[in-house]
Amino acid sequence: MKILKTLLLALLLSTATVSFAQIKLPAFFGDHMVLQQNSNVSIWGTDKPNAKIKVIGSWGKESTATANANGRWKLKIQTPSYGGPYKLAIKGSNEVTLNNVMIGEVWLCSGQSNMEMPVKGFNNQPIDGSAEAILNSKNNQIRLFTVKRATSLEPLENVEGQWAEANPATVRDFSATAYFFGKKLNTLLNVPIGMIHTSWGGSNVETWMDKETLSEFNTIELPKKLPEERLNQTPTLLYNAMINPLIGYNIKGAIWYQGESNRNQAKEYAQLFPTMINTWREKWQQGKFPFYFVQIAPYGYDGGNAGYVREAQLYTMKTVENTGMAVTMDIGDCDFIHPREKKLVGDRLALWALAKDYGMEGIAYSGPVYKEIDEIKEGKVKLSFDYVENGLSSYGRPLTGLEIAGADKVFHPAEAKINGDKSLSVWAEGVTNPVAVRYAFKNCEAGSLFNTEGLPASSFRTDTWEE
Repeated sequence: MKILKTLLLALLLSTATVSFAQIKLPAFFGDHMVLQQNSNVSIWGTDKPNAKIKVIGSWGKESTATANANGRWKLKIQTPSYGGPYKLAIKGSNEVTLNNVMIGEVWLCSGQSNMEMPVKGFNNQPIDGSAEAILNSKNNQIRLFTVKRATSLEPLENVEGQWAEANPATVRDFSATAYFFGKKLNTLLNVPIGMIHTSWGGSNVETWMDKETLSEFNTIELPKKLPEERLNQTPTLLYNAMINPLIGYNIKGAIWYQGESNRNQAKEYAQLFPTMINTWREKWQQGKFPFYFVQIAPYGYDGGNAGYVREAQLYTMKTVENTGMAVTMDIGDCDFIHPREKKLVGDRLALWALAKDYGMEGIAYSGPVYKEIDEIKEGKVKLSFDYVENGLSSYGRPLTGLEIAGADKVFHPAEAKINGDKSLSVWAEGVTNPVAVRYAFKNCEAGSLFNTEGLPASSFRTDTWEE
């Protein structure tokens, strides 16, 4: 009997050892994934301590590493130009093979509900053309990964989620903005596209930033315990659980759709948002990778002035290297905070990437951006703009949303005219000595100014007055 117990104990111990000595990978290393092309991509995981790890790509490259005393290992393997499907074999205490792996372009997609909004739409909130987009979505060159919502006080090392090929069953529940962005890239570049979507509706920018970075901002209180509510507005919680585990997965760049939840903290946002971008770049150690974002659309907020947070976003585009902004002044809805035209949003983000990162020449990628006051003469203010190579247009509609003020800082509705030199003249009856102009600088003001390529102008102001 004693011998039998000893044998059983030995069997149990050996089973436990086998169970422990298994290769484990984060969720985003799996079947159907996309690895960034022409890169030394990082692969990591755990195995038994000191295990010899070998990773073999069926494209003809391999790499080795040794697990440390805690069983952790990490290595880099060279990827070729786009293609696939390939296999990726990881050999250690056991062997794991990842199948249907594509080599292409990988983009990180984050933000709040306008990024989270799926192709099928939200309840009673549709997306234009969603049924047709879902119907025609089958494409094994587009791969989707959605990070499941999670929070944590401390940085985590893994997420929940899995890669999937684009098809009606997977696309309908995937981020619409991210999907349409990826689809446009795939259509025009003809390379596999991988989209890693990690967002949470209602989240503010502070939730997507790490503790060390936020500790430099005296106005932000860092949590000491998990709150029972407002998890998506508590600093660091989403960064820890939904960004930190992804750091190191090689990406081409990031797209972002957020700002609504910071609309009443525009001054802080003008510091926080650029800091978040730069911090993510530092964490990834991939240089100043492209970061393209959406300027929030007009909406009938209760109080405040969202023009200031749109201004903070414009400031970010102007001051942070290798960023770009997709303007949505023409698609806002005073009654719905989630614009229906998500394909338009995704396409406008894609224009930045196509022009800046993929060498597509001859295309416009930004709407008009206010540059400076050229002159003030006879009661008229003449304004010039960037990104108007072929000029301005209102497409036959009245130019609305413009205001003008004198030294008294009282704004009056203004008229405007597009000039032959691609400038804009603005004036208002009764304001004989104007000093400042504002355009669509309110919560909900439909955009009316475009460049001739049909991209809308950002809201702007020429003054720096507090209110």
